Amino acid sequence: MSAVYLVLLLLPLISAQTYHWGPCPSPAVQPNFQLEKYLGKWYEIEKLPTSFARGKCIEANYSLRKDGTIRVLNAQIEKDKLSTAEGTAVVRDMRERAKLGVSFSYFTPYSPYWVLTTDYTSLVVVYSCNDIFRLFHVDFAWILSRSRSLPEATVHYAKDLLTKEGIDISRMRPTDQSCTDLF
Repeated sequence: MSAVYLVLLLLPLISAQTYHWGPCPSPAVQPNFQLEKYLGKWYEIEKLPTSFARGKCIEANYSLRKDGTIRVLNAQIEKDKLSTAEGTAVVRDMRERAKLGVSFSYFTPYSPYWVLTTDYTSLVVVYSCNDIFRLFHVDFAWILSRSRSLPEATVHYAKDLLTKEGIDISRMRPTDQSCTDLF
């Protein structure tokens, strides 16, 4: 019964998220992922709703730190102001380099950040999922590009990939990218 109360307490916190009953799906990730090619700036084209990125002109910049971790610098325009968040990404298992973990606080564990596919030059499809006691899970999915737009056929390809991997994209929405570089 206490799990039910916990779920009821968590629902307002995840109302901006996409959640489903049952455990997280386990989609296939990019084979032979090359982190060095992935580094640099990516623009958010579409995503499932999140509570932490509701602005426009959302971009992420990935760079390698001297200690081998990855600096993640996210930026967005929210209420006409630049908002940034810096985090850390790590490769959790060298045998599956496309399964990274990302954290934006010293006090929170690393969340999954799985690169499902990328060509490194124009498109990346990323998936993340948090399993809550195997009762339900919270989905995150992003379609990112090296430019502020993608051809519709490429977006369709990315959405088809997510759907084929069992990820519900019915709440996926485009990101307003009508601005210039934030950095």
